[in-house]
Formats: sequence, C-alpha cells, structure tokens
Amino acid sequence: MAIFASCHCGAIKLEISEAPESVTVCNCTFCTKRGALWAYYTPDQVKISVKPEADAIYSRNGMNKHHHCNVCGCGTFSEVPNWVDFKPDFENLRVSVNVRLFDDFDIASLRVDHIDGRNLW
Repeated sequence: MAIFASCHCGAIKLEISEAPESVTVCNCTFCTKRGALWAYYTPDQVKISVKPEADAIYSRNGMNKHHHCNVCGCGTFSEVPNWVDFKPDFENLRVSVNVRLFDDFDIASLRVDHIDGRNLW
C-alpha cells in the first residue's frame, strides 16, 4: 500500500511504495538539529515530485544530499549511500525519507532504532 508524504506547503511530494517496518533516529550533528525520523528505501521505491523553485540541497561533505523545501523549510528526504560495515557503498544508494511528513500515518506504531552517528562516522 502506497504512503504519501509532503512538505508543509505541498511543493515537494513523495509517494513511497510501502510503509516502513521501523524508523531511525540518528544523533549525528545534522540529524539532531533536523529532528527527522528516517525510513530508508531504494530509489525505485520512492516517487518524488518537486517544484523546481522549492528544492534546496545541503551537502556538507558531498556524500549525502539532504533536500529541504525552499518555500516552507521542511526537511524532506536525503540521497545517501548504503552503509556496509561502517563504509559507504556508492553503488547502492538509498533515499532516506523524513517519516514525520507522512500523511495520515500512525508513526507511533513503528519501532524506533537509534544510531550513534556522532561516534560511528
């Protein structure tokens, strides 16, 4: 069953192929300040519709591309490498979606996994 998500103003919309089994909370300096709950998908599981003037990208190290809405400011999704044994796998990219943007979805029903991003990378 597809899940729909959008930023506050609707300029960025996502259609995700299925509900996540869990969400991730990361304590790295970026995720802590953003306050997102992340669900990870392969690129083919997420359809993204973005008004061109709304898409803003932040990339501190060039490895992760964090998208947010330039109109309303919501952190929406990120394009990140898959991590295997604490090393980035650039051949298998993932889309991390901010689950807080899901429409009509019970976030409280999901398992929450914590990642110590401050100390792992």
